[in-house]
Amino acid sequence: MTHFTKSATMATIMAFAAGTAFAQDSTDPIKIPTHNWSSQIVGAHIVGKLLEKGGAKVEYVSADSQVVYTALCEGDVSLVHEVWEGAFGVAFQKVVKEGCVVDAATHDAKTREEWWYPTYVEEVCPGLPAWEALNACADKFATAETAPKGRFLGGPVDWLKHDAERVEALGMNFEVVNAGSSAALWAELESAVKRKEPIVLFNWTPNFVEALYDGKFVEFPAFDPKCKDDPAWGSNKQLSYDCGNPKDGYLKIAAWKEFPTKWPKAYAILQKINFSNMDIAVQAKLADIDNMEPEAAADKWLADNEARWKTWMGSAS
Repeated sequence: MTHFTKSATMATIMAFAAGTAFAQDSTDPIKIPTHNWSSQIVGAHIVGKLLEKGGAKVEYVSADSQVVYTALCEGDVSLVHEVWEGAFGVAFQKVVKEGCVVDAATHDAKTREEWWYPTYVEEVCPGLPAWEALNACADKFATAETAPKGRFLGGPVDWLKHDAERVEALGMNFEVVNAGSSAALWAELESAVKRKEPIVLFNWTPNFVEALYDGKFVEFPAFDPKCKDDPAWGSNKQLSYDCGNPKDGYLKIAAWKEFPTKWPKAYAILQKINFSNMDIAVQAKLADIDNMEPEAAADKWLADNEARWKTWMGSAS
């Protein structure tokens, strides 16, 4: 009787250990958000297809790029694969500190989001890329809509880049006009370049734009985290945002706190996914220049990078 009890106990322990070692992912779908810029949408489908290759179910959810961190905290979305430090660092760090979101991985890609101009603009605005020089020739960028102030063409309003706050804090003679979409930004840029017309607009790296046009980022006062929440920091002692954005910002993957235990196999894959600057640029190009649909662009990227992503899959492949 004793021998039987010990054997049964050992069998139970071994079964438990096996179940733990080979924990199965939940059959609930992993919800991946899509935002309103091309590289993110294509990348979301790449991530989704990789998780599907590992056996997971995936669902894509359209989500605002700022509100998504609240949704992630509450489990309404499962991951965010493009956490840009300059745009989303504050929102991301907040939910990580709250303990409802985990910092799953950091891509090799280094990011920058800033005011940008084609290099030929320096012919009519000497002293660039210094922001003081840009401000001194603000009238060169004026339009019928903004005259006598210069126009800065920002991204969509929901990107929340705080450009208007920066203009006010630095006392710039510019007015911020927001484009309706990333496609509208690039259409305006293409039109201005053809006419060699002065333009300063929001741009970022990695992005396909740098492969098509020669240009530079405007150099504002160096970024410091205090710039965003401590008015006493910087040249303006009453207002925040009197600085530029991070020059070598991180690009991270964030996950809902329950992700590692609910989908352990998928989480192991997620932690290995690692995009470079060129990866992001190519993903944007496939959509914005080659006019491919997101799923087709994702399939193209996966076909061209099979050797790399197979190493991310581990035993899941």
